[in-house]
Amino acid sequence: MRVLLSTWGSRGDVEPLVGLAVGLRELGAEVRVSAPPDEEFAALLTRVGVPLVPLGPTVRSVVAGPKPPTAEDAFRLARELVAARFDTLTAAAEGCDALLVTGLMPAGARDVAEKLGIHYVFACFHILGLPSRHFPPGARPGKPSPQEETDNRVLWQHDAQRVNALYAEALNSHRAAIGLPPVDNVRDHVLTGRPWLAADATLCPSQGMTDLDVLQTGAWILPDDRPLPEGLEAFLDAGAPPVYVGLGSMAAYVPKDIARVAIEAIRAQGRRVLLARGWAGLVPIDDAEDCFVVGEVNQQALFRRVAAVVHHGGAGTTTTATRAGAPQVVVPQIADQPYWAARVAELGIGAAHDGPTPNFDSLSAALRTALTPETRARARTVAGAIRTDGATVAAKLLLDAVS
Repeated sequence: MRVLLSTWGSRGDVEPLVGLAVGLRELGAEVRVSAPPDEEFAALLTRVGVPLVPLGPTVRSVVAGPKPPTAEDAFRLARELVAARFDTLTAAAEGCDALLVTGLMPAGARDVAEKLGIHYVFACFHILGLPSRHFPPGARPGKPSPQEETDNRVLWQHDAQRVNALYAEALNSHRAAIGLPPVDNVRDHVLTGRPWLAADATLCPSQGMTDLDVLQTGAWILPDDRPLPEGLEAFLDAGAPPVYVGLGSMAAYVPKDIARVAIEAIRAQGRRVLLARGWAGLVPIDDAEDCFVVGEVNQQALFRRVAAVVHHGGAGTTTTATRAGAPQVVVPQIADQPYWAARVAELGIGAAHDGPTPNFDSLSAALRTALTPETRARARTVAGAIRTDGATVAAKLLLDAVS
């Protein structure tokens, strides 16, 4: 059995696919991953011995600039990724039995599977991109809906129109080139009527929440047994558990003074600081010994040893921190991050910061909530409910579907 997995997106889009790839391989499948050619993604796949098929531009080149991408950038990237999928996936999926895709609207992937006659699955890491009567669609480049419109069904129709504006011309042009008829609703064509949801049911309940027949597998977690660096171990051993601050790939979105605000607010709580450099390049504000900087690290091991995790609210970081039983402060920036912030607060396992731009007072208030004994106790309780077998569940489902 040969399987191709594909995504285009940040670390939170790539690492789960690597976890699924490992699960598939353990069941005897031959698997490869087509993903952005960023160095850290290549290193991640090399670590587990899964081949990388580069797809499109690096994510860092798109999102890690001094300013967020513009609408014009989004339309250009949409056309570029459609072309890349037809070109790259057609070659990579030759001889495969299945193609599973996720990440930024993977228009072009289902069409390649259709042409090759292989099984196709769309998967997502949250429910916010799935049409629903219960909530409106998220923001997307293109013509906005009228402010007075409140009917979610109408708003989702507008969302489908925006997806068509982004992808339809390029998609149907490439479909015509390989002898396939046009599609009139790109979003629903990509999603299918049976999308897979690779998220934990405790953190992201889906029953009755969308209009589609969702198959929820649980989060796809890549086990990480790497030791922590010696310097980090020494810092952790030298005092009380620190507060971790990391904002992942949100370089273009985070406030420029976020490191100063975070460090001062954490120190005001009498805590040490563990600063994750990330794509935003966070650095200390002084040479004090109570602040330590880390690069790419085993978060699964680290989060079990910190007092709290301050982060941007990506699906992967939220799941890792929840599984570790670490209280959280979520400072959401874009996309699904406000949803995860709200879930953390609803579950009582941390605090959701109100808005993307914290100041000393607002972050201090959120930290006071996260650092209470009650929040830590609740975080440990919820950690026991997080399933860790999602990748194995999905791997078995995929192989059974192909068989």
